[in-house]
Amino acid sequence: MSLISIFILAAGLSVDSMAASISTGVCMKKVRAYESVKVALYMAVFQGSLPIVGWYIGQGFKHIISSYDHWIAFILLLAIGTKMIFEGLKKEEQNNCFCPSRPIILAGMALATSIDALIVGVGIGLLGNTIWLPAIIIGIITFIFSISGIYLGHHLGHRLNIKLELIGGLVLIGLGIKILVEHTLLA
Repeated sequence: MSLISIFILAAGLSVDSMAASISTGVCMKKVRAYESVKVALYMAVFQGSLPIVGWYIGQGFKHIISSYDHWIAFILLLAIGTKMIFEGLKKEEQNNCFCPSRPIILAGMALATSIDALIVGVGIGLLGNTIWLPAIIIGIITFIFSISGIYLGHHLGHRLNIKLELIGGLVLIGLGIKILVEHTLLA
């Protein structure tokens, strides 16, 4: 696998993480470097490590995983997005803000946006290539895309002056639907 192919693959895998990061940035009242790095690291670690897991799983399990990976991603993103929407609607009643940067929420978003990377890892293994360089590049590109998404989401969301958590929730649900459609209707 050429270096250019690895970078293209990494960019393609990172788009979902960037979309989730944009929704996280939209919901942040103030973007702090620590929180931004934490979100980007979650996304990057999941996106970079799941190909390694997939590489080790091997061809024998590919058909089992690929038959329901899109449902797992859809359910996780639907649940997180729905929670963000409900919290956004309750926001006027109480001053509790749904924090998309909580570890359990981050892990759910990171897992949901990284499931395809698991199958990619199986594919890389089937080609007889090593997984370490692609996994590192995927992680780095995902980190860059995710941290950019946080700042992009934050700045756009606050300029538009709208219910930010509602948009973030809708983005995550839309992302889940996109994954489900790509794997069921367009497959």
